Amino acid sequence: MRKLLLYFFISFFTISSILAQQPKKPNASQIFESIKKLNFLGSVLYVAAHPDDENTRLISYMANHVKARTAYLSLTRGDGGQNLIGPEIRELLGVIRTQELLTARNIDGGEQRFTRANDFGYSKHPDETLAIWNKEEVLSDVVLAMRQFKPDVIINRFDHRSPGSTHGHHTSSAMLSLAAFDITNDKTKYTNQLKDAGVWQAQRVFFNTSWWFYGSQEKFDKADKSKHLQFDIGAYYASSGLSNTEIASLSRSQHKSQGFGNTGTRGSQMEYIELIKGEMPSDPSNIFEGIDTTWNRVKGGSAIGNILYQVEKDFDFTNPSASIPELLKAYSLIEKLEDAHWKQIKSEEIKNLIYHCAGLYLEAVAENNHATANETVHLNLELINRASEKVQLKAIQINENAFVSEEKILAKNEKLELKKSFTVKANQEVTTPYWLTKKGTLGMYQVDDKSLIGKPETPRYFNVTFNLSIHNVSINYTKPVVYKTNDPVKGEVYKPFEITPEASAKIAEKVIIFENDNPKEIPVIVRAGRNNLEGFAEIAHPNGWSVFPEKQKFSIVNKGQEQTLVFTIIPPKNQSEGLITPMVHVGKKTYTKELIEMDYDHIPFQTVLLPSESKIVRLDIQKRGENIAYIEGAGDVVPESLQQIGYNVVTIKPEDINAETLSRFDAVVVGIRAYNTVETLKFKQQALFDFVANGGNMIVQYNTNRRLKTEELAPYSLTLSRDRVTDENAKVTLLKPDHELLNFPNKITETDFEGWTQERGLYFPDKWSKEFTPILSMHDKGESAKKGSLLVAKHGKGYYIYTGLSFFREFPAGVSGAYRLFANMLSIGKENMNTENAIKN
Repeated sequence: MRKLLLYFFISFFTISSILAQQPKKPNASQIFESIKKLNFLGSVLYVAAHPDDENTRLISYMANHVKARTAYLSLTRGDGGQNLIGPEIRELLGVIRTQELLTARNIDGGEQRFTRANDFGYSKHPDETLAIWNKEEVLSDVVLAMRQFKPDVIINRFDHRSPGSTHGHHTSSAMLSLAAFDITNDKTKYTNQLKDAGVWQAQRVFFNTSWWFYGSQEKFDKADKSKHLQFDIGAYYASSGLSNTEIASLSRSQHKSQGFGNTGTRGSQMEYIELIKGEMPSDPSNIFEGIDTTWNRVKGGSAIGNILYQVEKDFDFTNPSASIPELLKAYSLIEKLEDAHWKQIKSEEIKNLIYHCAGLYLEAVAENNHATANETVHLNLELINRASEKVQLKAIQINENAFVSEEKILAKNEKLELKKSFTVKANQEVTTPYWLTKKGTLGMYQVDDKSLIGKPETPRYFNVTFNLSIHNVSINYTKPVVYKTNDPVKGEVYKPFEITPEASAKIAEKVIIFENDNPKEIPVIVRAGRNNLEGFAEIAHPNGWSVFPEKQKFSIVNKGQEQTLVFTIIPPKNQSEGLITPMVHVGKKTYTKELIEMDYDHIPFQTVLLPSESKIVRLDIQKRGENIAYIEGAGDVVPESLQQIGYNVVTIKPEDINAETLSRFDAVVVGIRAYNTVETLKFKQQALFDFVANGGNMIVQYNTNRRLKTEELAPYSLTLSRDRVTDENAKVTLLKPDHELLNFPNKITETDFEGWTQERGLYFPDKWSKEFTPILSMHDKGESAKKGSLLVAKHGKGYYIYTGLSFFREFPAGVSGAYRLFANMLSIGKENMNTENAIKN
């Protein structure tokens, strides 16, 4: 039985992520839990820096056990992280991680908010972080979040008192949270917010501490806990068959792009928070002590509470619809509340309760998942009432249009289907994440529409509002227009309804390397957003480069189809780089953006519109060797990048690693974090080391120093650390300027380290045996020199190289020096290879 409960709970809470927009269909136990939540008027705001920073155990406990309205304020969207599930990085990764957070909150019961801060990568100190972020603007966003959400209690994930000891973003989030706590009630601060959000004062702010922050469990046990509250977050919920920690694990496991799959735990577990500001509760287990969380909190709430507490007491699990008459009475009273904040929150909660108690199902489905300006969209509406209550459809409103009378009785369990349509406005904006519509800075996204600041995603513009009468009480339910289809494997699959441009174009390769002055054929893919699209395309290019032909016509019959136009790009004789942009002309309009679609099972289908640009690089590069074996790690575009400069790259599976397979290659490259993620590799190390001893080259890219699958990363002693250089412009010193690695076949100088992006490198070794030669030295401001970024060791006839340099970031950015240095790493020891091959031939 418990397995059945577990299955149902998981299915219910993850269905909207796996199947995108599928509506919730709670059972009686879940409806009852929502009634209890309706009767709690208290709020908790959890604050940290990135997706996956949040403590899902505590968020779930506050939302599901305490029944508090709980939200997570993530200052960034996690754009600077790595992606373990696909090739997306930077902005697109931020979109994925945003949706992963929303999916996680859908499971643990929290809400999600953001600021405009951009995750620009690892930062060692809050001074650096706040210099790159616009400190004043991010602080204003934190203040706005607090004024809008109006938390009684704030919990910071990180300690504001420890600058320089952890990620600068982490400490900055706590510092900004405390600064905001002090000024949210000040009418002279950020006055532009006051009209819509007003002022607010939280009662207390905490730091979510643990033994980890003290260095050991022993030190934590001995610490003064007089200002600590503690909670047993291992609570068991019989209605769902799950413990709080199991729910939290399901939530945390949604951070799939970061590889944070989490195993559920059971049993008593303590969580601690330390009071930083405000009055300390005398009850160490009651975070809301002294705060009225009953209906008496609001003027006129007593009468509402009298009704709803009785509804909770009398709830019939076999017939939830029996609660509808009293819920309607309470709803009518809530609509009359003077407290606009709680009126809005509780009105939505009780409307949803009435909806689910009645077994109502209202849906608006479009015939396609996207449309363009001026297009007529046809909708299929489905309405059903599965309770015995008297429900009548009075009118329907599509978007901002006036209500249109549509009087129908919704008889018990009899489906009503209606056909409706609307026309997209000529000036309708396309669907894309609002924070990506304008180019921002390294540290901040630009958001011109201030009403959107803080929202997790762009609000759905196309909605259908159903005006119902239930027991003669008028209630409006608004549902977003969706698209759904039947998948032979997944069954019913939902997608959001989107507005796309009538034309878009892309060049598949975002970086195109010309290793010599030979021309390359570059496909431009034009996509039609409507039927019968005709026009012509051209490519904007930098001076010194040529494109042939200058223009090409296209004609696409069906919406959603693509046509490929092949242009020839001729590079200059000498090293040069720049950007190319496909330009699509339809009538008098020109389109220069690319439509990007991301389809992952654990998050809703995503549509993003970004400038269509590709970097072209005429590279002065020489190389030796031809055949490269690549062992995939946590996801990068290194194989594709090496193919760009003329290597034949074959991705091999770890289980296929053996002497015979490796004998076909000149070098083996191991992908980033492979030794953190690929279990099989620990059994293949000797075969790889033998390959090197027999004359091959082996290049291992960065791994983290935790959760290694093997300690024997190299044929000689090598110890990873957390050393990293985050300043992408940090000076690089050539320790061995005469070493082959810096001279053959390309002469590497300090200029090859210009134009690097986000960082120099990460998780450098800090200890190595005498067989290794360090090649480079670099460091961030105020730190000692780090010499472990590039280590090379002769092993038998070949070479083993370990590097923490961030090639996985530099290649997608088209950094010339990174390509030249990597070519040298692949070519080391192969000075006579071309001559030998010529003799063989």
